[in-house]
Amino acid sequence: MMSNDRTAIVTGAARGIGAEIARQLAQDGFQVVINYSRSAADAEKVANTIRENGGRALVAQGDVSSAADMARLFDEAEAHFGIVDVLVNNAGVTKMGMLAQVSDEDFNNIMAVNLTGAFHGMREGANRIRDNGRIINLSTSIIGNYIPACGLYAASKAAVEAMTHTLAKELGPRGVTVNAVAPGPVGTELLFKERSQEMIDRLIRDIPMGRLGEPDDIAKVVSFLAGPQSSWVSGQVIKANGGRN
Repeated sequence: MMSNDRTAIVTGAARGIGAEIARQLAQDGFQVVINYSRSAADAEKVANTIRENGGRALVAQGDVSSAADMARLFDEAEAHFGIVDVLVNNAGVTKMGMLAQVSDEDFNNIMAVNLTGAFHGMREGANRIRDNGRIINLSTSIIGNYIPACGLYAASKAAVEAMTHTLAKELGPRGVTVNAVAPGPVGTELLFKERSQEMIDRLIRDIPMGRLGEPDDIAKVVSFLAGPQSSWVSGQVIKANGGRN
């Protein structure tokens, strides 16, 4: 258990993997800022769970695709808890579709949240996170598989990985680590939204460990990267996917 004067921001933390990351970091002793875009009630539920277990949590609305909202997110975190130690760029959206049929609207939406949002977080974090702090980005294990209908999502996350490697070198002199976690298929609303049961069954057959991931599987990896044990791990992409690739 860490000292409770350390602060973590988790974007897109109202549901799914982000919510579990927020709960895990609170359990690790962090004061947690739970960012959400639209799901205020869900974000409050996550915060209440943390508080009921003796932790400290702040709910903060903001659209990560807006640079002003990202700056305000850090402002609110600093006003309530002090300087930020850890940023988890978790907020993301997906839209399956063959590239020949992808609309400009879908392209712009995915890039705005997954790529521009992560960029806003990394840029703000690079300027405001405490020395020896942590920036943790969420990527995807789809990268490298080149699965039809997932090209747009994979492209947005591949760019995040490129910035992860670069920023790790830029912030290394300050002791700030920058890493990414690349989940495989995790049983969340985001996964089930556009997939039939047949597709889900096919995914499970493709995972050597024979099951979908759980949000807790990913949160534990983030916990490691946010903690003192990972102080010499930087510029890495850690795949958590049951051995799928």
